[in-house]
Amino acid sequence: MAITEQELEIFRAVGNNEKTAIESVYKENYALIQHFVVSNNGSEDDARDIFQEAMMVLYEKSRQEDFELTCQIRTYLYSVCRRLWLKKLQHNRRIESQVENFDRIVPVEEDIEEHEKLNGQYLIMRTAMGKIGEPCKSLIEAFYVHRKNMQEIAGYFGYTNADNAKNQKYKCLVRLKKLFFAQYKNA
Repeated sequence: MAITEQELEIFRAVGNNEKTAIESVYKENYALIQHFVVSNNGSEDDARDIFQEAMMVLYEKSRQEDFELTCQIRTYLYSVCRRLWLKKLQHNRRIESQVENFDRIVPVEEDIEEHEKLNGQYLIMRTAMGKIGEPCKSLIEAFYVHRKNMQEIAGYFGYTNADNAKNQKYKCLVRLKKLFFAQYKNA
């Protein structure tokens, strides 16, 4: 089935983190995934976890300018969920037989591997942010998360001017980078 303009709009809206679009994708697709997971040795909790991971993959892909959705969102999510669930079953050594129609799914292995890699890096960064301490943590969050400019940051943190705030941000980033790569090498 061809992808419609409405489907592309929903895909873009997911990338913009629009609540109504995300809720719509959940409502239209979760039951299918739950049925698939429960029918293949899983629980409802497993289905929720798998669907949530697939939604994260969909979100990440919708944020990439070079990614082109070539199938319906339902097909893409089903394929991602199916791959994730099979991988989990294999990991748990519970897989006994191939899931029917395995050859009809959309290839998403690279997407899942990329998602897992990014998720691992995110966790390392989160740990590093937890170790960096104040005021560096708040300063970095103000600039990168809350998108404050240097003048606003200088005023909020009590720096004499934007250049001093910029220098402090640089020092904080150097510290964060050292913490991140120290953990990254150990992972």
